[in-house]
Amino acid sequence: MNAPFEPLLHALLHPHDVDPEETAEWREALLALIGTQGPARARQILDELAIVARQQRTGWQPELNTPYMNTIAVDDQPVFPGDLATEERLVAIMRWNALAMVVRANQAYGELGGHIASYASVADLFETGFHHFFHARTEQHKGDLVFFQPHSAPGVYARAFLEGRLSEADLMHYRQEITAPDSGARGLSSYPHPWLMPDFWQFPTGSMGLGPISSIYHARFMRYLTHRQLQDCSARKVWGVFGDGEMDEPESMSALTLAAREKLDNLVWVVNCNLQRLDGPVRGNGRIIDELEKLFAGAGWNVIKLVWGSDWDGLLARDTSGALLRAFANTVDGQMQTFAAKDGRYNRDNFFGQNEELARLAQGMTDEQIDRLKRGGHDIVKIHAAYAAAAAHRGQPTVILAHTKKGFGMGSAGQGKMTTHSQKKFDEQDLIDYRNRFDLPLSDEQAKGLAFYKPADDSAEMRYLREHRARLGGSLPKRETVCDRLTVPALANYGQFALQADGKEMSTTMAFVRMLGNLLKDSTLGPRIVPIVADEARTFGMANLFKQVGIYSSVGQRYAPEDIGSVLSYREATDGQILEEGISEAGAIASWTAAATSYSVHGLAMLPFYIYYSMFGFQRVGDAIWAAADQRARGFLLGATSGRTTLGGEGLQHQDGSSHLVAATIPNCKAYDPAFAGELAVILDAGMREMVEQQADVFYYVTLMNENYAQPDLPAGVEADVLRGGYRFGVYGPSDAAQRVTLLGSGAILTEVVKAAQQLAAQGLGVEVLSITSWSELARDGMAQADNASHLAQLLASTQGPVIAATDYVRAVPESVRAFVPEGRRYRTLGTDGFGRSDTRAALRRFFAVDADSIAQAATRALAA
Repeated sequence: MNAPFEPLLHALLHPHDVDPEETAEWREALLALIGTQGPARARQILDELAIVARQQRTGWQPELNTPYMNTIAVDDQPVFPGDLATEERLVAIMRWNALAMVVRANQAYGELGGHIASYASVADLFETGFHHFFHARTEQHKGDLVFFQPHSAPGVYARAFLEGRLSEADLMHYRQEITAPDSGARGLSSYPHPWLMPDFWQFPTGSMGLGPISSIYHARFMRYLTHRQLQDCSARKVWGVFGDGEMDEPESMSALTLAAREKLDNLVWVVNCNLQRLDGPVRGNGRIIDELEKLFAGAGWNVIKLVWGSDWDGLLARDTSGALLRAFANTVDGQMQTFAAKDGRYNRDNFFGQNEELARLAQGMTDEQIDRLKRGGHDIVKIHAAYAAAAAHRGQPTVILAHTKKGFGMGSAGQGKMTTHSQKKFDEQDLIDYRNRFDLPLSDEQAKGLAFYKPADDSAEMRYLREHRARLGGSLPKRETVCDRLTVPALANYGQFALQADGKEMSTTMAFVRMLGNLLKDSTLGPRIVPIVADEARTFGMANLFKQVGIYSSVGQRYAPEDIGSVLSYREATDGQILEEGISEAGAIASWTAAATSYSVHGLAMLPFYIYYSMFGFQRVGDAIWAAADQRARGFLLGATSGRTTLGGEGLQHQDGSSHLVAATIPNCKAYDPAFAGELAVILDAGMREMVEQQADVFYYVTLMNENYAQPDLPAGVEADVLRGGYRFGVYGPSDAAQRVTLLGSGAILTEVVKAAQQLAAQGLGVEVLSITSWSELARDGMAQADNASHLAQLLASTQGPVIAATDYVRAVPESVRAFVPEGRRYRTLGTDGFGRSDTRAALRRFFAVDADSIAQAATRALAA
């Protein structure tokens, strides 16, 4: 901060100073120290004084808020390296085309929606990054990662139109993805959706809060790749442009300390502080920039406040009495929004008219000049200075708090209004006013007709646009998929013990961990595997991997662990392979997504295995999993201790009865509930080959149990059926039995089904048991096949009698295949509907009627019906 402001700040903070003269002496001494020995020495002295103050228990600590002005002083601004007039013309053109795109869509189809005001506030923030900072991927630079504020997608499309990546016909089909191909156009998705625009968008940010947490874990994953010497990411940045209202989402805030702890100086957030959420002010009775400054500074981030544009510099320089600082300090955001919505005359009367000192500052300014006073987030020179400082900062992540106006330039049609977020219609005069506001070369008729505007290819603007992007590697956003293909070792090399288990007792969780340990030893695939846990590695029996591959830590291990003498001692290392994310499922799934999309983001195929309590997956972070699906993730989610009756004592909130129901709703998720280690081995092998050899955009959800029971050998020749969702497991009872029944089971309940089959066989009944490895794959297969051609129908064709299906999940899971049971066969489902509770497995299975006795009774009743 400039020295002349120091007394003003002191007066604001300490209006009742008992000895101003002594205070002035201390202040002058500090200023003299800075002037003669520099800021570094001043910081050293201040640190020493802070230590003394704490030792004396004065109760003092530094204030985390700074005055409501720019962090970067005018004298510290670097020379702007671009052509300001050209950049302002370009951003004006993009504002217009973005507006025209949304308004056109809603004139044609009022139901389509869309947003103008968000991009209007963020346009300069985007364009400064595009012109000067956002690197695309090249041979020399692997590219920056850029997370775009989702409601501002029309502005990104508008830039792509100028670059020639999108046509005018494409812009005319915004939010019309189904009908666009009929007109030879490409439909443009509402928000960044890689699944819908797989060569364009890289990161899905449409669900508020997921972009921020994802950006943090992507930045950390880049460090992970560098430290493990898999790819040098040291020259790359992660940029995220997010909304101030979005910061209320818990996911936005939950990993701030991780970013600071890991010293992720490759991470820059730009928070677009337009002071408005969807319905009104973010903090109408306070100041969101002040609040966020405290939050980020307290979490250990470098904070850059970008509050006022260059036009304010002269006013602040003339403000020798501190009138502006006092006015800023006493103006809450709700009032600041009103100032944004009103014209220059209103602001003269109601802001500068608060007192004579402010009124004198505004003397000589016209109402139009007052109206044109820019907030920092609309001043390209100020934005560049903030971005340059953020890019150069070392040792901390940086957040830029950029003050903007929502609906900037929309005038009476929407600037700063409560309704501006939903504004998508303009009358003819509004359009002409908008054209005039940004001095666009459009006739009245072109403006009223919402004509898209693109300068001539040889114009100064277009040459500037192309040259600056060429220097930064080309167009963004751009999603790429070229990566190396990995070779999966033969299944027998790592899973033979599971295929030929020979009745050995083990849980499928233990079988998985053993297979994972074997896979990690493979010289080709092993280094690309990313084991991820949310602080439950010992619960899942993964402690042996601590020694084998280590836990990733950016600083290694600076302590001697308590269990250092143990065979399974805790080991952290800079080249550690396990990502142990602490008690944060949101963080762990963000970490998994970063690894699962590495093939696209980094051109480097990685294979993540995230293992967790199954109840804390789809039910808890389902939105993040949906976003990972949108991003075309490839990897494994392992829902351990799955089912409602396998985790007996833990009770209601730990017992999963519905994850398979939710998993079935995600189109590119293949969900399996194997009962035996051999089935699990086949599923893992197929999934790995599909993802890293065939490079299909799918991910697998596999549930694992913590229950030990005898593991049979996998019957020969059933591998294909295991993957399709089910196979014939066994036949019980006399072959010529007069009464026959068919039992279906999956996961832990298959062992109860087998016991029930044995009970029924002892009563003289003929029983056939089918092992159902995936209810959702059976259902998908059934929907894709003709009548009676489904895999389930074919399996049941050789069986007889009623069909009883039992699972450790709610009945809706086995009910999903009812339509594919052959006509005339009675179908009865058993499941664990309702809340879970604590007791033994046997008691729980009796309670939910999925134990062997209940299954046998259901079969007997069905035969008698």
